[in-house]
Amino acid sequence: MQYLVSVIDDRTGSATDDEMADIHAFNARVQADGHWVFAGGLSSPGTATVIDNRGAEAIITDGPFLESKEYLAGFWIFEAPDLDVALKIASEGSKACNRRVEVRPFL
Repeated sequence: MQYLVSVIDDRTGSATDDEMADIHAFNARVQADGHWVFAGGLSSPGTATVIDNRGAEAIITDGPFLESKEYLAGFWIFEAPDLDVALKIASEGSKACNRRVEVRPFL
């Protein structure tokens, strides 16, 4: 089973040098334990482009889909046998990056 772990923040690129070192160490452990699938940081919502092609032609809008104080600043995708393991890994990730995270299973 794969799980999306969303990192929630109110700034982009806000990790300190110590937090980045902890994140890299956490990533290395997750990779060594065989849970790693993919991870990445994201640019600020102001760089987003929203595309709505549900009508006769696509409408392209600059800016985020919604305005919010907090947003998705990065993510991990983990492989885990069950939700309990995914939550344990995500808890360690939250500690490493010093941010709240949200865990959701893929369908």
